[in-house]
Amino acid sequence: MTDDPSPPSVPERKPLTPAAERALAEAEARRKEAAAAAPPAKEIQGPKGPEPTRYGDWERKGIASDF
Repeated sequence: MTDDPSPPSVPERKPLTPAAERALAEAEARRKEAAAAAPPAKEIQGPKGPEPTRYGDWERKGIASDF
């Protein structure tokens, strides 16, 4: 055990290809655009909790129906 408080060294990364750099730039632009967009409208009289169609079925008053 050493008393050296320096953090462990980080291995060097390989240089990115031009295609990878473009992809990262496009993803960053999409993130900024999504953050600037208006929030989605709230659903009126919709189901409570997570979206049931995401799981492939719908439950209403205790009766589940599969799609």
